[in-house]
Amino acid sequence: MSSTTTSSESSNLALAVDLGGTKVEAALVTDQGVVLPATRHRSPTGPGRTSEELQAAVDEVVVAALASLPDDATLVGVGIGSAGPVDEENGLVSPLNMPVWRGYPLRDRVAAQVPHGVPVTLRMDGLAITLAEHWVGAAQGSDHVMGMIVSTGVGGGLILHGRTVSGPTGNAGHIGHVECGGYEDPCACGGTGCLEAVASGPKTVGWARRQGFAGSTGEELAAAYAAGDEVAVAAVKRSGRALGQAIAAATSLVDLEVVAIGGGFSHVSPDLFEYARQAVAERVEFPFVTKVRIVPTGLSQDGPLIGAAALVHRADVLR
Repeated sequence: MSSTTTSSESSNLALAVDLGGTKVEAALVTDQGVVLPATRHRSPTGPGRTSEELQAAVDEVVVAALASLPDDATLVGVGIGSAGPVDEENGLVSPLNMPVWRGYPLRDRVAAQVPHGVPVTLRMDGLAITLAEHWVGAAQGSDHVMGMIVSTGVGGGLILHGRTVSGPTGNAGHIGHVECGGYEDPCACGGTGCLEAVASGPKTVGWARRQGFAGSTGEELAAAYAAGDEVAVAAVKRSGRALGQAIAAATSLVDLEVVAIGGGFSHVSPDLFEYARQAVAERVEFPFVTKVRIVPTGLSQDGPLIGAAALVHRADVLR
């Protein structure tokens, strides 16, 4: 154990684990939603890794973060936010872009690394990030919320009437796999025109490249957009419109107040949000839809870890 963190920062800490398409991270997080930087560790994941390599990456970051637990602090729980689909009841994960893990017992494997009796809670990463936005982010004060991640994929989660909604399996809020009208992009889930297939970072860049864009990353697309490149502008506009269509559909279904969007590709341009808002505004006869506010995340890049910790520190909001 380490004494690098003082009890004045917090004596009740959660171990937060975030499993995504490119990396897994773990850190200790206070009951005020503060990630302790010295306890933060990450390791690469991805579709090319074996099951053993993925588990080794998880073990590495969990063990390293736990080793930073101060002697005078209490580990009150472990929260895991994972790319989906998930099996919430049984603690299993089947991340779409990690095909070697199907029905993988991630919760139990993490539990084996932590002290006996410490509770371990697993939820889909979109739900975790929604909890974070509701707790300390852009959705504070609203009780009908969708949080979204627009990055390698597109994830989401729901809080309705102030409580999380995860459904019978834990996959409610999977907004990335709502199909958007007017798009024919094939999706890895088997659908056509899914939001993730249209508006995620890699898919947006891929579309732009098919139109002649020479870059290969979201950062390059952002720079080209800022410079007024016609293809880059069309690509960002296309993705923003798809985002707005999906948000309008979700709001029509569950009457949302606010949608908070984070993730690396959400920073491609502030105009991404404007294009999304324009698509929502077209629902002119439905003021309960057009009222929804689409806002950038109120969190730093710590958002996914704060969300995982919220599964512990905000357990009262979990259904």
